Amino acid sequence: MIKIFSGLLLIGASFFANAQYGSLNAILTKLEERKGINQNLNNVNIDDKKFVLVKDSPDHTERDFIVIKGNKVTYVEIFDDKASGESTSNVFSGDIVRSRKNIISLRADMLENKKVPIPVTKTFLLTRLDDILYLIDVNSRDRWIDEASFSKAKK
Repeated sequence: MIKIFSGLLLIGASFFANAQYGSLNAILTKLEERKGINQNLNNVNIDDKKFVLVKDSPDHTERDFIVIKGNKVTYVEIFDDKASGESTSNVFSGDIVRSRKNIISLRADMLENKKVPIPVTKTFLLTRLDDILYLIDVNSRDRWIDEASFSKAKK
């Protein structure tokens, strides 16, 4: 009797586990699409694109821009000091590499046309959510928004 009951329990548990796997798999697929993992963006042209990131801190505001022209990139940092109202900027230039898996690597080794000993490097995941292109920094999880998409949303 115990063997029959255990057998029925095992068959029932495997049936319910399979049903839960289907719904769990659907939830995971939806989350992956939100994070941009399963998107195929190989046909998306990022040439002549400008991506923007704004960070607000208690003492300053940081505005960062990435301008992509072919395989060349310009990376601009602008710091606005809230106490004094002064702005300072750094303009880096370098190159960019795009892989087939929506990964974009940036290496900026020139600061205002002078070679820097340690280049600025960033790695991004190209994502699209609600027809807006984003670059997600894989290290800091910062989201850089496409300026054209930002301008459309603002209007």
